[in-house]
Amino acid sequence: MKIIKRSGSEMIFDISKITAAITKANREVPEPERLTREQVLKISANVEDMCERLGRSANVEEIQDMVEDEIMATKHFSVARKYITYRYTRQLVRKSNSTDKQILSLLECNNEEVKQENSNKNPTVNSVQRDYMAGEVSKDITKRFLLPEDVVKAHEDGIIHFHDSDYFAQHMHNCCLVNLEDMLQNGTVISETMIEKPKSFSTACNIATQIIAQIASSQYGGQSISLAHLAPFVEVSRKKFRRVVKAEYEEAGIEATEAQINTVAEKRVREEINRGVQMIQYQVITLMTTNGQAPFVTVFMYLDEVPEGRTRDDLAMVIEEMLHQRIKGVKNEKGVFITPAFPKLIYVLEEDNITEGSKYYEITKLAAKCTAKRMVPDYISEKVMKNLKKGDVYTCMGCRSFLTPDRTQANYANALNYQEGKRKYYGRFNQGVVTVNLVDIACSSDGDFDRFWEIFDERMKLCKKALMCRHNRLKGTVSDVAPILWQYGALARLKKGETIDKLLYDGYSTISLGYAGLCECTRYMTGSSHTDPASTPFALEIMKKLNAYCNEWKQETNIDFSIYGTPLESTTYKFAKCLQKRFGIIEGVTDRNYITNSYHVHVTEEIDAFEKLKFESMFQELSPGGAISYVEVPEMTNNIDAVISVMQFIYDNIMYAELNTKSDYCQVCGYDGQIQIVTDSNGKLIWECPNCGNIDQDKMNVARRTCGYIGTQFWNQGRTQEIKERVLHLSTGELTHSEG
Repeated sequence: MKIIKRSGSEMIFDISKITAAITKANREVPEPERLTREQVLKISANVEDMCERLGRSANVEEIQDMVEDEIMATKHFSVARKYITYRYTRQLVRKSNSTDKQILSLLECNNEEVKQENSNKNPTVNSVQRDYMAGEVSKDITKRFLLPEDVVKAHEDGIIHFHDSDYFAQHMHNCCLVNLEDMLQNGTVISETMIEKPKSFSTACNIATQIIAQIASSQYGGQSISLAHLAPFVEVSRKKFRRVVKAEYEEAGIEATEAQINTVAEKRVREEINRGVQMIQYQVITLMTTNGQAPFVTVFMYLDEVPEGRTRDDLAMVIEEMLHQRIKGVKNEKGVFITPAFPKLIYVLEEDNITEGSKYYEITKLAAKCTAKRMVPDYISEKVMKNLKKGDVYTCMGCRSFLTPDRTQANYANALNYQEGKRKYYGRFNQGVVTVNLVDIACSSDGDFDRFWEIFDERMKLCKKALMCRHNRLKGTVSDVAPILWQYGALARLKKGETIDKLLYDGYSTISLGYAGLCECTRYMTGSSHTDPASTPFALEIMKKLNAYCNEWKQETNIDFSIYGTPLESTTYKFAKCLQKRFGIIEGVTDRNYITNSYHVHVTEEIDAFEKLKFESMFQELSPGGAISYVEVPEMTNNIDAVISVMQFIYDNIMYAELNTKSDYCQVCGYDGQIQIVTDSNGKLIWECPNCGNIDQDKMNVARRTCGYIGTQFWNQGRTQEIKERVLHLSTGELTHSEG
C-alpha cells in the first residue's frame, strides 16, 4: 500500500511513522492521561485498516485526520490536543516552503498527482514542467492574495472547484470560437508579421495552424475553428490551377478544351485539399504551445454553414478528406498508425446527410466509419440544436462549453466581417468556470430536503462570489496582453492599450456555473438513481434551480452566466477524496474514487444506448452553457450500421453526443486490441497488455475519451477506476433501433 506525500510524490505506507507520531504526543501529557502501548498500536492498526479500505493511496492529511479521530474515540483528549498542536506547528513550518517542494517534485518527475492531472500533458517534458512550475506559483499567489479566504477554503474542502487556478494570476480567459473567417479574409498579424489574405487553400490551412498555435499560447482552454471558413479558398485554388493548366497546355502547344483544363485542374484541387488537411492534422498534433501540450483544437464540420452550390460542395470535399485522414490515423514512434488526441472533430447531422439517399449521406457513412475506428467525430443534431438555440447552429468551445445565443446589439469587437442583424458566434469566448459539488450539498443536509435547499442557496452565493472573482480578474485587461486575440481578429480588433471590458458584458462572452455529481446527489436524497422515475423530478428541480440562479445573476450584472455540465477530468478524484474525508464511505454515494460528471447516468448503471441518450436529453436542455452525452460501445469497425443507427437517433433526440470506442496499441508485442486496467500488488490501478503483460505506460498507446476530449497520457486513480467500471450501452450484435 502507498501514500501520497504533501509534495505529491508516492511512498510505501509505513505504520511505524504513525506509531511514532502518536507516541511523541503521548509523552507530552501527564502519565495518568497517557495511552497504553497497546492502545497506540491499536490506533495505528485501525488507521492502516482504514487506508486499505479506501481502495486508493491516502494522502498525509487524510491519515492525520484518521489518527485524530481514533485518539478522540479513546477519550484521551489531552493526547489528541497535543497531537493536533504538534500537527499545526509543523504545518506552519511547512507553509513557508510548500510551493518550493511542489516545484522540486515536479522537476524530479515524482509528483504522482500532477503526473496524472492532465491526460494530454507529458510531465517529463521541459515545456510541461515549466508550465507546471508557473502553475504552482500562480496557485500559491491565487490562494494567498487573489481569492477571498472562504472561496479558497471551499475549493480546498471540495465544496466547490475554482477551475484553472494555475492560470488565474495572469489575465487569461478560458476557451473561445476563433473568428478564422475575419483573420483569413481580412488579414491578421502573427508575431508582429503582417499576414495577408491567402492565395490558395493550402496556404490558408498553413496560416490557420499558425493562428491556432498563437491562440493556444494566449489562453488556457480549448479553441474551435470551422472548416466553413477554409472552404472558400478551395475556389481560389481552383481558379489558380485553371490558369496554370491552361498556360501549361499553351506552352506545350496542345489545344485543350475547357472541359479538359477543368478536369486536370480539379485533380490538382483534390491534391491540394489532401495536402491542406494533412497540414492541419499533423501540425496541430506536433505543435507544442507554451504550456507544453498540443492545442486543444476542435474542428467544426457543418455543411449548411455555407451557401448551397459550389462552396458547399467544396466544403463537403474538405470534410470528406478530413475524415479519410483521421480514419488513417497518425504514426507513433514505432511507425504504427494510432489514434491522435487532436484535433477533435464535430460533425453536424442535418436533413441533407442523415438518411440514405440524401445528398451528403456518403459523408455521414464515412463519419460513422471514422467514429468506429478513431472515436471522432462527435455529433451535433441540427434539428435539436435549432430548437434549443433560437434557430442557430454553432460549435462548442473546447470539449463541451457552449455560448449563449447571441444578444449583442453592436459590433463590440470591431470585427471586419460583422453583419448587422446576423447573430454572432465566432470571436466570442468564455470567462471561466466554477463548479459546485452537488454531492456535498446532499451529504451536508443529512437527507433533510429543507436543509438541502438552504445549503444549496448558501453554495450558490459562494459560487457567484467565486465567479465574480474570475470576471473581475479580467476587467481592465488591456488588449496588448494577447495581440492575436484582442487586436488582430481572433476575438476582436481592439486598439493598443484598449481594455477588453466591453467584451465581458451584453452577452458577448459567457461565464460558467459548473455542477458535478447529480446522480450521487439524487441517490443520497431519494434512495435511488436519477434514472428512477420517482427520483427524476428532484434531479430536474436541481437543474431548474441552477438555471434560475444564473438568470437572476444575469439580470443583476448584464453578464451571461450559464449552466455548464462540468467534465471533471482530475477533479472527479479530488471531489471523491474530499467527500470520503468529510462524510466517510456511503454506499452508492461516496464509495468510489470518482463522482459522476454533470448529469450523466452512472458509468456502472446498466442502460440501453438509446434509452440513455433519450433520458439525458432532458438534462442537456437544462445545461445550456455546455453538455455532452455519450454511449459506451464495443469495437464497432465491423458494425457500421449500428453506429449509423445511433447517429440517426442522436439527430432526432439530443443536441450533442458521442460514441466512446477503444483504440489502443502495445509497443512491446504489437497488440492492437483493448489494453486492460488491473490492480497491482500495492492496490494501485495500472494498465496492462492482455497479450504480453506489458505494464510500462511509456511502451503503450492508450486513447480514451474522459471529458469530451480524447486523452492519451493516462489518468489519476479516480478517473482510471471510472474508466475500468464503465459498462457497455450497445451490444456487439445490435444493428438497428426501431424507436426514435
